[in-house]
Amino acid sequence: MHLLIQHGEIVTATATEMADVLCCDGKIIAIGPNLTAPADAQIIDARGHLIFPGFIDPHVHIYLPFMGTFAADNYASASRAALMGGTTTLIEMCCPSRADDPREAIALWKSKAAGISSCDYTFHMGMTRFDESSAELMKHIIEEEKVISFKVFLAYKGAFGIDDTELYQTLATAASLGAVVTVHCENAELVSQLQRQLVAEGKIGPEWHEPSRPMAVEAEGCHHLVTFAEMTGAEVYVVHTSCQAAVDILQSARAKGVNVHIETVAPYLTLDSSYAELLDFEGAKYVMSPPLRERAQQDFLWSALADGRIDVVATDHAPFDFSSQKCMGHPDPARCLDAHGKPTGNSGNFTLIPNGIPSVEERVKLLYTHGVCTGRIDLQTFVRCASTRAAEIFGLYPRKGTIAIGSDADLVVWNPEWSGTISAETHAMNVDYSAFEGWPIKGRAEWVTVRGKIMVQNAQWTGDQGHGQFLERTISRKDDC
Repeated sequence: MHLLIQHGEIVTATATEMADVLCCDGKIIAIGPNLTAPADAQIIDARGHLIFPGFIDPHVHIYLPFMGTFAADNYASASRAALMGGTTTLIEMCCPSRADDPREAIALWKSKAAGISSCDYTFHMGMTRFDESSAELMKHIIEEEKVISFKVFLAYKGAFGIDDTELYQTLATAASLGAVVTVHCENAELVSQLQRQLVAEGKIGPEWHEPSRPMAVEAEGCHHLVTFAEMTGAEVYVVHTSCQAAVDILQSARAKGVNVHIETVAPYLTLDSSYAELLDFEGAKYVMSPPLRERAQQDFLWSALADGRIDVVATDHAPFDFSSQKCMGHPDPARCLDAHGKPTGNSGNFTLIPNGIPSVEERVKLLYTHGVCTGRIDLQTFVRCASTRAAEIFGLYPRKGTIAIGSDADLVVWNPEWSGTISAETHAMNVDYSAFEGWPIKGRAEWVTVRGKIMVQNAQWTGDQGHGQFLERTISRKDDC
């Protein structure tokens, strides 16, 4: 079956052109003006629309045991939500605890997606400890599991976090294998001490989450990482960077030759710390780590995105229901709930609020509305940060992340004139609130294809659950060329 998208304006990370796109057997086979439609072709008239490569979210949590509960989404809901927003590929963080068997963990995470996900997917493998078997494990993950990127936490002491010896060994092993290590950068000990101090002082509401993890703590974590990366020669990717202090440190290391990539996430570009200060515990909806920062940081992040200092915009999608999960941190014993939504009889505090802001469905719309439509970024930057750079960094390019002959036919036909509002009542995510409730947006995905199959048509879901494929990745070394 052929698919022909006609009369649209193709936008990639480097160019814009008026042309048609012809697809067959899941691949793009021709690009040019006035292409002839084969007899069996499905035809999409994209007149007045933009044609983007399928967007990639390289930082999501779908199956996530965290802080005594589990993320509210599963692959059925999260992949559908992603596609409704124009995202055709997800890279999920596989996050075993220190006590878990890593081989069992990657098998478990894969099983949560296989035959269920509607979009394509792969993983970053969490390294939450490093022992005598870990070097061989990392090699196994790359060669047998076909996962070539890893994740470490310089946070969540005692749960996911690793110590300096483990950090050095993980980075050194990754460097020897040619793998990328993604890193959550904070200083775990400083966070622990600040949390204890604030709670002891009776400062327990969600508004105290940000003071417990201030910008200096994030910046210190970034400095710590790049020192180790420089010593080991590892390629690192810093996730969810929230502020200028962190980006400046990473950029300085990059200028010295450290191979570091920088990610921010959609909430930091659009929300600020005042949301976590909302009354009646509403601020808990906006608790994530690192925290939302003061509004002044947004201008810097947009500027760094526009000039390429920031490579990627992801989400750190981690959905937890406000009514039964975020309330685990409520100070009122009647509203402090367990994992089953029943009152625990215990009073909570901000350290018990499950971290995360659901946004996998809204990332692209927020970027377009608050970035492209305001002139903060151009269309090429929009595609670069939401699709192409992630594909390049994580071994998916040019299969994903661009519109080119031979690439997967992951395509988004975008209506730039549509306007509407965001609401939990209409989103596809399996979570009971939207962090962007009532926000106006401009532009939306009208048609979305995954390997040539139409999954969204006229902004309505028409896809098949389970169409998504696990994306096997292999390391391509420069010395192999």
